[in-house]
Amino acid sequence: MQGVDPAWLPEGAFRPIGTRRTLIRGTGPLVDTVYGEVAEACGRFGGEIVRNDPDLLLELTGDDDSEAFTYGRRDSCTTVTASGGAGLLYGFFHVVRLGEAAFTGSCETATFQPQLARRMLDHWDNVDVHPVMGQVERGYAGGSLFWADGRARGDLERVRAYGRLLAACGINALAVNNVNVHAAEARLLTDRLGEVVDIAGALRPYGIRTHLSVTFAAPMVLGGLATADPLDEGVRAWWAEAVRRVYGAIPDFGGFVVKADSEGQPGPFAYGRTHADGANMLAAALEPYGGTVHWRAFVYDHRQDWRDRTTDRARAAYDHFVPLDGEFADNAVLQVKHGPMDFQVREPVSPLIGAMPGTRLAVELQATQEYTGQQRHVCWLGPMWGEVLRFRPEEGASVGELARGGLVAVSNVGDDPFWTGHPLAQANLYTFGRLAWQPDAEPLTVLDEWIRLTFPDAPARLVAGLHAVLDGSWATYEKYTAPLGVGFMVQPGHHYGPSVDGYEYSPWGTYHFADRDGVGVDRSVASGTGYAGQYGKAWASVYESPDTCPDELLLFFHHMAYGHMLKSGRTVIQHIYDTHFEGVEEVEAAREVWGSLAGLVEPARHARVAELFDEQLRGAREWRDQVNSYFFRKSGVPDARGRIIY
Repeated sequence: MQGVDPAWLPEGAFRPIGTRRTLIRGTGPLVDTVYGEVAEACGRFGGEIVRNDPDLLLELTGDDDSEAFTYGRRDSCTTVTASGGAGLLYGFFHVVRLGEAAFTGSCETATFQPQLARRMLDHWDNVDVHPVMGQVERGYAGGSLFWADGRARGDLERVRAYGRLLAACGINALAVNNVNVHAAEARLLTDRLGEVVDIAGALRPYGIRTHLSVTFAAPMVLGGLATADPLDEGVRAWWAEAVRRVYGAIPDFGGFVVKADSEGQPGPFAYGRTHADGANMLAAALEPYGGTVHWRAFVYDHRQDWRDRTTDRARAAYDHFVPLDGEFADNAVLQVKHGPMDFQVREPVSPLIGAMPGTRLAVELQATQEYTGQQRHVCWLGPMWGEVLRFRPEEGASVGELARGGLVAVSNVGDDPFWTGHPLAQANLYTFGRLAWQPDAEPLTVLDEWIRLTFPDAPARLVAGLHAVLDGSWATYEKYTAPLGVGFMVQPGHHYGPSVDGYEYSPWGTYHFADRDGVGVDRSVASGTGYAGQYGKAWASVYESPDTCPDELLLFFHHMAYGHMLKSGRTVIQHIYDTHFEGVEEVEAAREVWGSLAGLVEPARHARVAELFDEQLRGAREWRDQVNSYFFRKSGVPDARGRIIY
């Protein structure tokens, strides 16, 4: 598309296929998509679609919904077979990822299939521009891909291009509107459904199923009913009819996303009902059509008294939902944030994951960088997500294996020419898709894929430079922001930049309790909020004591004296000073590396990243100076190395 960055699907990525002879067998909409991709590549690079003697055989062998495919190479022919159109599409993109390696040597036939059936993005996009949150809530990449001027965009070519990018990394589902459903978004379920039909049509050629976020109060807001009680027969009938109309217009509609009884959104608590009652009402309406309701577990008291140290926001999801285990319908998925708070740079894995064996859980990540630099700072989240997905709440299954309802991320995409605002933030979106396909994949291997696709034929110096900038960027960001898992310390509202006490006396439950003696939240069972006891026995024991709690989470679980000696051999206060100086130095080094790549990267992309590195360095210095000064003034302990602290 003119003026839009091709991201990880530049023309050069298709050269290996486009110079070969390809035979395509099978029929169906997704086979047609594959045919169009191959035909375009061949037209550009001189290859051809043939009837015999191919270099590449792409064959549909059945007519089912399977996403699996087989891949192999023998007798100078690379072969991809699949029993479903989606499998053939994913097999085609597998060949694209392999590049020339797909056409050399020989390879025994192997089967590839996603470990998770639902691999989904939630877009927090508003139809109308919100006076506070804008067009995209927590969005840092321009406006919405789907909505502009209070309606669906008339030209959906870019939405189709977006679906193509998502299919290439394995994503198969998408919610098109904000979980905080306002008046305009609510009507997408009824009189404005035609706009959703058009968006779904643009995404369908790449196997993306469209979902809607809906308000729990829809029967009242849209239907004129006096109640939204999930056990009321009139309410249930209203939802059944609404769902019938949706599937009449969008037969492959995926289902609903619901935020209820959370941060002011309506929900079943108003009627003395449980979240299982609410979710199951919607599940019953969707079940005849194969739809799913994603019910978010982000439920807590956002009007907390900061003086009350017994109430702990971190406990809330577990306390609300674990008693309901086994009560949710089979097509009701409980969508759980990966940590107990709110997508901080460092959090423990939510104890809810692993504590509800009788419930389908989806794990929710955040690709949009609300608390990790807002796509103005380089922060590749692959290492964080890899740690989360490999974590084992108890002996046995990992988080990636427990996510039977799928993996979901809040999208980081907007109408910016580079899709994600910061061009290097594209790596987060790609990494999410590949980890959703295979949660135990090595993130650095995925990053290598992204680099090979995004920068075809990149010289070794460019590859090394990209790794130098990206590999440790999450750790760098953590160093110059909130220390040792304590979280937040951000400017209230927009959440960009430091404000150590910004939320300390607020009702949001996001405290650090720093005083003259120490810092951190006591979440032990013995003397604190008891949150540590929500974990299985092994992890509860680890987190209960400062002696065994990992350093990187120490202040999340314990209030510690500034002079406490960490396992690293540094005191808490010296760790704070050292890491904030180190973080800034690492940003300076990464900025210098990026500058050295000027002749190896497309000029507009290089200039955008260089400009953002200037802002990142400014921001990192501000974080360093505010955090270090704050804790020096609280503790009175000087930096052992005599550096400038204000």
